[in-house]
Amino acid sequence: SANRQLMMLEGKSGSYFSSLDSSIDILKKRAQELIENINESRQKDHALMTNFRDSLKIKVSDLTEKLEERMYQIYNHHNKIIQDKLQEFTQKMAKISHLETELKQVCHTVETVYKDLCIQPE
Repeated sequence: SANRQLMMLEGKSGSYFSSLDSSIDILKKRAQELIENINESRQKDHALMTNFRDSLKIKVSDLTEKLEERMYQIYNHHNKIIQDKLQEFTQKMAKISHLETELKQVCHTVETVYKDLCIQPE
């Protein structure tokens, strides 16, 4: 009777450990699947970020080119204004120089007339 109970106990424990081993294998497989899913998600996230970075670089580069082009247009516009003002300034300086020469001639003429008046005998 004791042998019989021992055999029954061994049969039950054998099936219990077999079932436990099976459950552990299932848990290991499930954990491995979860790890693989996490790694796949991370690879997808990495690819998404790489695409986003590349797209952002292209957009920033395009925007920078447009900004630079607009900046040069503004520079050209201001250069034209500055050139016109410099030309106007040069013309006015030439006119001032001409008027200064005329004024010196008038002063010299007035001086000569004054001297002539002062030197004449009475």
